[in-house]
Amino acid sequence: MGAVGLGCMPMSWAYSASQQRGDRALRAVHAALDAGVQLLDTADMYGPFTNELLVGRALKGRRSDAFVSTKCGLLVGDQHIVANGRPGYVRRACDASLRRLQTEVIDLYQLHRADPEVPVEETWGAMAELVSAGKVRALGLCAVGARASRRPGARMYDETIRQLERVQQVFPVSAVQAELSVWSPDALESLLPWCSARGVGLLAAMPLGNGYLTGTLTPGQGFEPEDLRARHPRFTAEMMAANQPVVVGLRRIAERHGASTAQVALAWVLRQGPHVVPVPGTKRERWAVENAGAAGLTLTAQDLAEIARLPAARGSWD
Repeated sequence: MGAVGLGCMPMSWAYSASQQRGDRALRAVHAALDAGVQLLDTADMYGPFTNELLVGRALKGRRSDAFVSTKCGLLVGDQHIVANGRPGYVRRACDASLRRLQTEVIDLYQLHRADPEVPVEETWGAMAELVSAGKVRALGLCAVGARASRRPGARMYDETIRQLERVQQVFPVSAVQAELSVWSPDALESLLPWCSARGVGLLAAMPLGNGYLTGTLTPGQGFEPEDLRARHPRFTAEMMAANQPVVVGLRRIAERHGASTAQVALAWVLRQGPHVVPVPGTKRERWAVENAGAAGLTLTAQDLAEIARLPAARGSWD
């Protein structure tokens, strides 16, 4: 695919609320589209619902410029999130997303999480019906990669691959969304090879490490209470300081190219294969345009070797 997408989640959910302004977010989406970004990624749970509403407003008069991806399958309650994969719910969720996005069709409809109470084939079958109905063009699955649930000797995405093998028997998977970045490369072990062998796209979530790989965060800076990084083990002052060598290495390469640290991190993701699309999130025009520019940065063999030698990130996502 060779391009950078735009993750819209930070514009209205999970990050610093004081910086979430609708007018700024609209400008960021428009700037990204103007810079050549096509993929816009959102979900009904972001907000909940407000993120899809924002994307819908941003696409007024510009629907043909965008490839719209949204998700279903998770419900946000007070202090908890639960999965819902019942076919009836999936149908209602799709109709609601179409209304919020102000569009007649969703380009990529992703299952955010499988419901442990519903066979994933039933959920996927309901999603396939949406394709037949012309409401959705393609289906995707968000990866489950929690280390805490891994059996001894199991690989990071074994459970996701098992789900993929099951749903492929019902309807083709067009894309898988999973975390992939310089400091979290687990998807390269088994998930990306599975996708590449089948012509399935990989949407690389959090390719900038929730902002850490941009080099703009300072160890110990603190985060607003509702910011997901305020409770994340990789964003304690100790861990942020310990992982600075990763940022320093990326910055050194960036300086050679006259690029930003973030662009190097995104260019590395793009080099992982033609089916890989990094989907960095942002709230501001400046970063949206800068991120899009990573598609024009070609890393050399020396650059890639230097990145391969960077120390593994410390601290667990899970």
